[in-house]
Amino acid sequence: MAEGCSGECGSCGESGCGDRKGPGIQKAPQNSASNIKHVIAVVSGKGGVGKSMVTGLLAGEMNKRGYKTGILDADITGPSIPRMFGIKDRAGFDGTNVLPCESRGGMKVMSINLLLDNDTDPVLWRGSLISGAVKQFWTDVAWGDLDYLFVDMPPGTGDVALTVMQSLPVEGIIIVTSPQELVGMIVKKAVKMAEMMHVPVLGLVENMSYYKCPDCGKMIEIFGHSRLDETAAELGLEKTARLPVNPALAALCDEGKADEIDAGDASAQVAAMIEGM
Repeated sequence: MAEGCSGECGSCGESGCGDRKGPGIQKAPQNSASNIKHVIAVVSGKGGVGKSMVTGLLAGEMNKRGYKTGILDADITGPSIPRMFGIKDRAGFDGTNVLPCESRGGMKVMSINLLLDNDTDPVLWRGSLISGAVKQFWTDVAWGDLDYLFVDMPPGTGDVALTVMQSLPVEGIIIVTSPQELVGMIVKKAVKMAEMMHVPVLGLVENMSYYKCPDCGKMIEIFGHSRLDETAAELGLEKTARLPVNPALAALCDEGKADEIDAGDASAQVAAMIEGM
């Protein structure tokens, strides 16, 4: 984003601005109590690939590197971020703005589960209401000063993806996939969506890529041979990362201790996709 850009395309009159995401698209105004430098969306073409875990890993890694980070949980019907970080409080309200919760590590989090009486209550909304809620997480939440806001997207290329790409000043997306060949086709759909919305793809993450034997150190490709490099080359993507199957990481998420995740080189690979923006 250009220096001084508020994300409101209608406020400056610069029709040729490089930050304008597509013809005629007007970004929603950032909350007056927010100062967010970078917005990154984490997407997947289908569910079950560990997108939320990758979002948490990425936000946590950048937080450990000294950046102020937050997560906007845009998966309204399947929110998992609060549980991953052990957040049991409810979002606050200062009379004007909604106040996000904080993880133990100091990351700010906003999710529909932070507004419900019980986190097991289903959200039985149609698409327009879901998209409206996601937009309000941007316009009505006082995020404060953040270096990075990560948007944990629902799977697919539906209403929420369109709302986020059109309404928020997303600088780039990170696509999460898994090794199965079918998912390779799904990845291409996500890349084409990004192209149509004029949002660059920052990197491709292959989750559950392999399992490293704790005894002999051998890398075992449980879900089949990786096609990450082949797919990235075909799509013209330079930055990739392979994340292993790691029961310890899954256990931390289940226990609400995602702040403690340390995936070593894998974390560094994903963080390298955005650091320095």
